[in-house]
Parts: sequence; structure tokens; C-alpha cells
Amino acid sequence: MKNSTLIKGTAAIAVGAALLLGGGGTLAAWNAEATAAPGTIVAGDLNVVKTAAGVWKDRAGTTINNIGSYKAVPGDKLTFTQEVDVTLTGDKMAASIVAEGVGASNGFNPASVSVSAPALSVGGVAVTNNLGPNAAVQKVTATITFEFLSTTTGRTDVTKSYDFGNVKFTLQQVVAGQAGLL
Repeated sequence: MKNSTLIKGTAAIAVGAALLLGGGGTLAAWNAEATAAPGTIVAGDLNVVKTAAGVWKDRAGTTINNIGSYKAVPGDKLTFTQEVDVTLTGDKMAASIVAEGVGASNGFNPASVSVSAPALSVGGVAVTNNLGPNAAVQKVTATITFEFLSTTTGRTDVTKSYDFGNVKFTLQQVVAGQAGLL
């Protein structure tokens, strides 16, 4: 009988220890909680929309009505101007306008043609090409120039075709922390 009592006592101690260590007893870590009300955020917006057909002009400022029939020669300087509506909404929103479709894949030989980065203006006033947020849509004029270099020699690019159909302006967000933005 002594062994039976010893076994029962040992089992009772083991069950008690298991309950205490397993959370069924009074061994507990304290915790508390508080409800927070962080609020709601709303995403900003970034958009660019052309408002009218772009305009081509030659070095003299004469409008070119049909760029497809214009025959460029070394020394020509063609300017493409496009009016766009730019939406930039966000506390740290910034974006730049870049020209796409102006590379060698469109027939532009870098040794014969120089293509400028977009020059921007708002209301006739030149602005830098990192546009910032604005409560209203910004009416932006984007201009790029294609200069057929007078230094082109021989018959380089004679009868070459340049595809202006793929030229477009793209609005790209400048991420906070890059390019000096906070």
C-alpha cells in the first residue's frame, strides 16, 4: 500500500505541475491592451492627358501641318510641342515628364540627330522637370526638339525614315528620398 500511495502522490504532483506550467494555474504574464484610432488614408493620384494634337514647327517657327511629308536635311531643327493636363495629388507627390519613342529604334541615329529632353512651361512660364503636387490639374506645355546635325557628312541618313508616330510624353513618379526629395 505504501507504493500505491507513493504513486498516487507522485501523479498528483505531476498533474499539478503540468497545470501550473501549462497555463491552467496561477503562473501568468500580465498584459493589457488599448484601442487605437489611427484614422484612414487616401491614395493620391498621378495622371497625364493630352488635351489637343501636338504641333510641329521648323527652325523658323513655321508650323508643319503634315510631319509625314516633311523632308528633313542636315541643319534642320524641328520642335514638337504638346499641351497636357497633369494631375499630381499627394503630400510628397512629384513626377517628371519624359519623352519616349525618340531613340535609335525609331530611326534616330545619335550621330546625325540630337533629341532634347522635354522643356516644360505652365502658363507660359518655364518650370523645372520635377513637377510637384497641386490641388488642381496643371496645364503643362511639353516641348522637345529634334536637331538634324549640320555636321552630318556624306550621304549619311539620306532617304532615312524617322518614325514620329511613337513619340509620346510619359509622367513618371519621382519617389520620395530620391533626387533630393524628402
